[in-house]
Amino acid sequence: MLDNLSLLVEFPAVTLDVVLNGLLIGAIFALAAYGMALVWGVLNIVNVVQGELVVLGGYITFVAVQYGVHPLFGLPLSAGVMFCIGWLIYRGVIFRVVDRDIFISILATFGLSILIQQLANLVFGSDVRSVDAALGSIHFLDGMVTLANVKLLAFLLAIGAGAALWLFLRKARLGQAIRATAQNPRAARILGIDTDRVFAATYGLNAALCGAAGSLAVMAWTIHPYMGLPYTIRSFMVVVVAGVGNVGGVVAAGLGLGALENLAGFVLGVEFQIAFVFALMVLILVWRNIRAARKRSYLE
Repeated sequence: MLDNLSLLVEFPAVTLDVVLNGLLIGAIFALAAYGMALVWGVLNIVNVVQGELVVLGGYITFVAVQYGVHPLFGLPLSAGVMFCIGWLIYRGVIFRVVDRDIFISILATFGLSILIQQLANLVFGSDVRSVDAALGSIHFLDGMVTLANVKLLAFLLAIGAGAALWLFLRKARLGQAIRATAQNPRAARILGIDTDRVFAATYGLNAALCGAAGSLAVMAWTIHPYMGLPYTIRSFMVVVVAGVGNVGGVVAAGLGLGALENLAGFVLGVEFQIAFVFALMVLILVWRNIRAARKRSYLE
């Protein structure tokens, strides 16, 4: 660990390489976190199956590539298929836990995550899968900094998706209905909004964003059936830090988490990278609890 720390200090180019690659990977976290923020804000559900939806999106792109589809075309395909899967999941399970205690939604989505894990393991096996997008890399500072173009694509897509989501929620009729339902579902129903349709569309949109994130993950990184939980934890952390309705904050928090995680993996070792994510989540929850306690004492 000390050797790696000294390497970061002595060679700033290495530090730049680690941080930049972490920021670009963080864009994938931000994409998945957009969806969790939507589901949490509109349906009032903590979606524990979020990470498994990301993994499913990756597998859809993986299968499409096996049939001769270019990985980049697999991305919109994955998003579209995942929208349909998200709609079906809502109609089959999620609609039963809307307006219920949040603990019930956690149990229901946790059960879904286990089911999807086992199905993915049964169909695809437990091997690590990846897809070569053949987009190449760029190098600078005499080759000491290397950035994969697929990671740059993930970054641009995350920024573009955030802007598109912001415009959709403010300009489109469905987006306005989603905002109204998030503010007050009962009042939205009284005004004639079909809140059940809004909930289904919101969960489908969440799944589509996860599908895009998974497609990028399988191109930039790897996937396997049991890697969903870390993506769920990352999405949860990003939303907790940024806030449910803060699209720009989700981007910033996702990029920051990616950079911190990559630095931790370089310094502590890859085997401790996920442990760092879980430890960071505990720290964030403690911090939020302290802030909430201070706010309560101030109001009293």
